[in-house]
Amino acid sequence: MAVKLFVGGLSFSTSNERLREVFAATGQVESAAVVTDRDTGRSRGFGFVEMATPEDAEQAISKLNGTSVDGRTIQVERAKSPGAGGGERRGGGGGGGGRGRW
Repeated sequence: MAVKLFVGGLSFSTSNERLREVFAATGQVESAAVVTDRDTGRSRGFGFVEMATPEDAEQAISKLNGTSVDGRTIQVERAKSPGAGGGERRGGGGGGGGRGRW
């Protein structure tokens, strides 16, 4: 069963192919993707790599976390499942204060 890893701290010049190449040195890579900004197409500085087995994933974490790739120190950890992240994002603001707009 494939294990998804989060990779943070990527250089903006790191490509999907380069990310795959780096992780392939530690085990079998199922997929590798650098996350890009939807409007500009520019890297957002993080990505995801799917390793073929839990053993490959652990090997990648232990060998690559804290190492330098393309001049930047990367962080490698198991990706959190959707919905398990940092709380809900809700629109906020507005209201209160007693001062009207007009």
